[in-house]
Amino acid sequence: MRTLRKILWPFAVPYDGVTRVRNYLFDKQIFESRSYDFPVIGIGNLSVGGTGKTPMTEYVLNLLRNKYTLATLSRGYGRTTSGYRDVTSDSKAVEVGDEPLQFAMKFPEVHVAVCERRLAGIEQLRLKKPKPEVIILDDVFQHRKVKPGFLIMLTAFNDLFYEDLVLPAGNLRESRAGAERAHAIIVTKCPADLSLETQKSIAEKIGAYAEAKVFFSTIAYGELHDDTQMIDWSQVTNQKISVVTGIAKPQPFLTYLTTKGVHYEHIAYGDHHNFSEKELAALDQKECIITTEKDYMRLKGKLKKAQLYYLPIAFQFLKDAEVFNESILEFVES
Repeated sequence: MRTLRKILWPFAVPYDGVTRVRNYLFDKQIFESRSYDFPVIGIGNLSVGGTGKTPMTEYVLNLLRNKYTLATLSRGYGRTTSGYRDVTSDSKAVEVGDEPLQFAMKFPEVHVAVCERRLAGIEQLRLKKPKPEVIILDDVFQHRKVKPGFLIMLTAFNDLFYEDLVLPAGNLRESRAGAERAHAIIVTKCPADLSLETQKSIAEKIGAYAEAKVFFSTIAYGELHDDTQMIDWSQVTNQKISVVTGIAKPQPFLTYLTTKGVHYEHIAYGDHHNFSEKELAALDQKECIITTEKDYMRLKGKLKKAQLYYLPIAFQFLKDAEVFNESILEFVES
């Protein structure tokens, strides 16, 4: 598929040119990029989706939640509303986006908001009581009007940015050179047994584009849950299971379910898909549905008959977690 897309390179050239000029104008301060006198941490990537920004954001929230008053700001991708909105556990995913709703449900003490204009969103958040001491921006790498004090860039192990091309020939939102803006680069979704030799090789290749320290992480899957409790796998393996995904790259999720001995049909939707009434009615005819935590935010409370379960994931460093944690804490404390 990637080889076939390379024939689109002539169309990628003008896109690449526009993004390079835009970045140049921000770098030379011809276009204004605002920085702040309080800690702002940005999380993002060069590619389109599927790098694990949500578990990374949750990792940073967990790292700081007991020490600081926190806020997180997202665009709220896939929502049907616009402008600034506060997000609470009672919000609807269709109005605020699935990922912000997930943050609000898991971190009730954190100010969670969505706003496509990050500058305006930050201004609104700073009016909150208590005032956020640290703001974490989700999916902000290309939002150059804001200059986070610490910028984390993610790149997936099976889709490394230095092997990719800009849209539409590849999946990059901007050229590989954008990596130089990062303060830390994390290779996500690695095999848990990734060798040190391979890690060194990847880090050296990334080093051709950025001076930031390179970290490696994997996905740690949690236990199966329903609305109220953890579910033992033995309760579902004998049922007729449908796996429903509306994420950019579902294959790691499917592979994990296979390792658990789950036999299933896979029903795939696009990333951040908003389910229609017809689709929900069809899904409600299924016996048992297993989905991702993010998709669960858009399905919960909408199925009357089908049993609905979700599988949470967490971010886990292969090594040097303490080094990463210390770099974040030093930035915030300084």
